[in-house]
Amino acid sequence: MMVRPGNPVTRLWIIVTAALFLLPGVAGSGWAQSTAPAPSLGLQEAGPQAPPPQSTPAASAAPAREENPGLINEMGKLFDKLPRVLPPIKSPSETINDLSRMAKPSSMVSGRVACPASPNGAPDCKQAADRLCQGKGYKEGKSLNADSAQSCSAKVLIPGRPRKPDDCRTDTFVTSALCQN
Repeated sequence: MMVRPGNPVTRLWIIVTAALFLLPGVAGSGWAQSTAPAPSLGLQEAGPQAPPPQSTPAASAAPAREENPGLINEMGKLFDKLPRVLPPIKSPSETINDLSRMAKPSSMVSGRVACPASPNGAPDCKQAADRLCQGKGYKEGKSLNADSAQSCSAKVLIPGRPRKPDDCRTDTFVTSALCQN
């Protein structure tokens, strides 16, 4: 008889072999009850193994899990580690609060408002975004887009006059903002 993948006998042999490897406890307990000797397939049966010696009394309190290298054992190890990998579950009230914060009505507006200088000299675009949104009827806003331009005094246009460091300044403008009530 030829062994081909489409042969029903070959398929049955593959299924039985896979079942033996995946379910060793079930297959072993079923064969142990039969009275007929199992046919030898070239495999050696392992004799009874002695339990490993336990040296400390603390180790005898918790039963040691028998290590069985295989797919099912590795998946079990993965499920044991899941609670440490996943983020903590939020309470229903925390979830509702998060959703209500995200669901606030907002709108994007565009315009051009200059950012005033903060005490440290940097532009304060939060104030400009708030003013842009308040001009459109909203309460507050967040800057989405900003633009910068250099503004120079008329003295720069005088021919032959040397340019000084304070002749020009950079102005920043908020051009679009996300506004909320």
